[in-house]
Amino acid sequence: MTRILLTWISTVLILILLVLWAHQAELKLGFPTIVTGWFLFGILVALALFNIRKKLSNLPLANASSWLALHLPGGVLAVGVFWLHTGSHWPLGTYEKFLAFLFYATVVTGVLGLVIQKLFPRRLTKSGAEYVFERIPMELVEIQKKAKDILLACARETKRDTLSTQFFEHLDWYFHRPRFFLNNIFGGQKGEIWVRQQCSTMEVALNPQERTYLQKIFALANNKRSIDIHFALQTVLKTWIMLHLPLAVALLTLVLWHLLVVYTYFL
Repeated sequence: MTRILLTWISTVLILILLVLWAHQAELKLGFPTIVTGWFLFGILVALALFNIRKKLSNLPLANASSWLALHLPGGVLAVGVFWLHTGSHWPLGTYEKFLAFLFYATVVTGVLGLVIQKLFPRRLTKSGAEYVFERIPMELVEIQKKAKDILLACARETKRDTLSTQFFEHLDWYFHRPRFFLNNIFGGQKGEIWVRQQCSTMEVALNPQERTYLQKIFALANNKRSIDIHFALQTVLKTWIMLHLPLAVALLTLVLWHLLVVYTYFL
């Protein structure tokens, strides 16, 4: 906790000192944008190195938690230096607007990724089950098989196919693949409510003996819901970087081009 507090205090102090220095440089008719530009470039490179650090986990480059603790303050510092460098929240030129768009998009996806990495693993743990993402399709096939076994057992014992008919009319859709993707991402209960409603509708047409088997189907549906939650959350955990990383690479590429243009034509 102390380390995090010191990191944030250092970030604020650096930004304040840089603002004061830029103000003094302007009063002396200097060019503070050169220094703030290089400073911003250095921050962006340092932030980009975090992804390289994750891929080189075996090297003694400090632990990933330390890098992550510096990543958010570094991002905040980058935003402050960006505003100081441009002199506004949104520049006027078309080229500058595109550069600003890439910068803000990278920041937003980075913050989103940080929130996801903090919250989603806890939600996965609270789900009460563990599923390997690559095995989820096989888990779904296994649940479908168990559901069909229950339906066959019910038909053999009761000599009725009412439960099977009701199942294929109301619940079969739910068991074929992960459902309620967005609702599960935001922690909603739509899947659970839907299953309860379908089972309540089915129960009306069943006799007491068949309702015993319906309870087994309902338990399978609850297991399926846990799989759906894991599929949704793990998909986001695995794919958000595919949005953030290309934006970061494009931003650094355009910043390098910006530096080249400035030093070629204006300095």
